[in-house]
This record gives sequence, C-alpha cells and structure tokens, in this order.
Amino acid sequence: MTREEAWAIVCEFVQNDALRRHALAVETCVVAYARKLGADENKWSVTALLHDFDWEIHPNSPDHPMKGEPILAERGVEQEIRQAILSHANYSGVPRVSPLEKTLYACDELAGFLTAISYVKPGRSIHEVEVKGVRRKMKDKAFARNVNREDIVEGARELGVDLDEHIAFCIAAMQARAEELGLQGNPPAAS
Repeated sequence: MTREEAWAIVCEFVQNDALRRHALAVETCVVAYARKLGADENKWSVTALLHDFDWEIHPNSPDHPMKGEPILAERGVEQEIRQAILSHANYSGVPRVSPLEKTLYACDELAGFLTAISYVKPGRSIHEVEVKGVRRKMKDKAFARNVNREDIVEGARELGVDLDEHIAFCIAAMQARAEELGLQGNPPAAS
C-alpha cells in the first residue's frame, strides 16, 4: 500500500481535522525513526497514518483498533502493519516486538502531547517547544489530561531511547513539517 492510498483511507474514515493532523504528526515522528534506523519509510508511514483511522467509528476501547483491523484487512493492508496498529493499544493483548511496533507506540502519545504544547505557546508553534518544557508539562496532570504520560515514558523505554532524546528527536521531526502539521505558528505581532 502506498502512502497516498493510506491517506485516502484516513480521509474516508476521519472527518475531524485535528485527528487527521494527529495521524500526520505520528507519521512524521515514525518516519523520522524509519530514516534513522534504515527501515522501510513507506511501510512505517502507512502504519502511522492508519493507526487511528477507525477512532471516529470506534471511539471506545477495546473497539479501537480491534474492530478497525478487519476493515484494513479487507482493504489489503498487510499483516505486519495491522499487527503494529493492534499493538499500539495496551489492552489489545498484541505484544510489541518489532521496531515498527515499538516506534508507533513510542510516538503516538508523544506526538499528541507535543501538538497540545505547541497550541498553548504564545506563537502557537512547535518551534517554541523545548524538552525541559515538555517534561514540566508532563507533571501537570490537568494539561492535556487525555494524553497518557505513562505511555510516553514506557514508549521511550521500549524503544531503548532516553526519554529526553526521544522528545527532542520528535520535536525536531515535527519542526521539519510544522506547516503541514498546522504547527508553524502565528507570525510575531508587529511592535
């Protein structure tokens, strides 16, 4: 499956722009890791784009992603990708073994958290986000309360990467695609 075919599935099932941007943000981080690890960038891109494609039709666990997986199978999405998507949900019972599975899990919650932090910055930009600020916001349970901080920490651990390095890596990846992700921010006000 090509990236374009995966994006068409996302657009078919996902109407919410924020959820589409989340898919793109996760893809951004996952593909950056694919590049770093010399992995199949297209396969990792497709996996990341499709990981939450069924969220609007199956918003509750364990329906997501369990009920979405047969839809992807019908669309010809290969088993390795479907397995990684299943494994990103801790309650699925599908273990994370491959680098792709571990990377998807490690980047999912973090990409959402980095997006949320960008939106509260004065310029609403990922370019204003720094590791120490992310770590500080992780301690604030009222901020982005739907983001599971334990998943962020556990994701980096499973990936075998220092948490601060993982955060910095994902920030840099998202900065490179800031405009497409809607995180370029507002231009500074004229003084």
